[in-house]
Amino acid sequence: MHRSQLQALTTSDGLHHEPEWVSWSDEKILALPMCRLGVTLDGAFLSEQITQLYAELEARQLTFRPHFWLSNEWFTPDGVPGIAIPFYLAHPRLAKLEMGQMLEVEGGTAEWCMRILRHEAGHAIENAYRLRRLRSRQQVFGRSSDPYPRYYSPRPYSRSFVRHLDVWYAQSHPDEDFAETFAVWLTPDSTWADRYKGWPVLKKLQYVNGLMQGLAGAPPKVVTNEEIDPLPVLRKTLGEHYERKRKHYGIERKSFYDPDLKRLFSDAPAHADKMSAATFLNRFRKEVRRKVAAWTGEYQYTIDQVLEDMIQRCRQLHLRLPLAEEQAKLDFTILLTVHTMNYLRSGRHKVAV
Repeated sequence: MHRSQLQALTTSDGLHHEPEWVSWSDEKILALPMCRLGVTLDGAFLSEQITQLYAELEARQLTFRPHFWLSNEWFTPDGVPGIAIPFYLAHPRLAKLEMGQMLEVEGGTAEWCMRILRHEAGHAIENAYRLRRLRSRQQVFGRSSDPYPRYYSPRPYSRSFVRHLDVWYAQSHPDEDFAETFAVWLTPDSTWADRYKGWPVLKKLQYVNGLMQGLAGAPPKVVTNEEIDPLPVLRKTLGEHYERKRKHYGIERKSFYDPDLKRLFSDAPAHADKMSAATFLNRFRKEVRRKVAAWTGEYQYTIDQVLEDMIQRCRQLHLRLPLAEEQAKLDFTILLTVHTMNYLRSGRHKVAV
């Protein structure tokens, strides 16, 4: 394949051209090295989100503006006042591939993207002004030198942390706590003072408010356009990227579900002519996965693995549907939600950082 076939979306003739891989099958595109995607930040979706973030920073009288680049995922490198954005947000075909591989597109809507951008801007502004070195910051949020866990067990009902991104991300590390608190503070019309009134976390928000007021009009101490792992240097294929990503967000597979499944479904001969429980669960798999993800904040990919385990157990136990489908839908949705929340509360379930 010639390099010209995978050029950026806008070419030297000034016309807008789609890359060749837009029409490829998933199987074919997964074999493509990431560095040969040829996408940029110039699309309307990302341009609008970045412009909005800059406007929000300006409204707070902050002169700092993070720089951006495309990479394999969302992240802000230590010491770099800039933000990496995942490649799949640069083109609808790549967003569709992400959905197929991971069952959701993180940051794929304008609201979701802005939530993540505000969070990452919190990391970037800490880098730009070296805020992690401040003794007051360490006293309020903890030390950045604390090791990042590979997984963490959130406490859903804690009032010592803001609630911004899903899976109670502020609880994973002091740096994430700061970034999440900054994001809530930056969000226009967030009314955080009223929302968190009486909560211990209000002291963190008040601290960030005072800290940012002190930085109003101040130039950043760190000025660099350094990019870590930019898309053009990533040589692994999309298939290799997704294999690693799915492994990271997977779960430890155990069958805790048999007693509950047997209460909801039945292996009694009297129900031998009814629909199998496995078939039933497969029919509304997407629907229940989305509902439980919305209620718990858990990744759809992780929930889908739990669902797959349940479906396999239903098949192995020869369970069938002994009640009306609508009632079974409701009962199973509650069952799956309870299991997910129990894992989050008990610590048996670990959330990947």
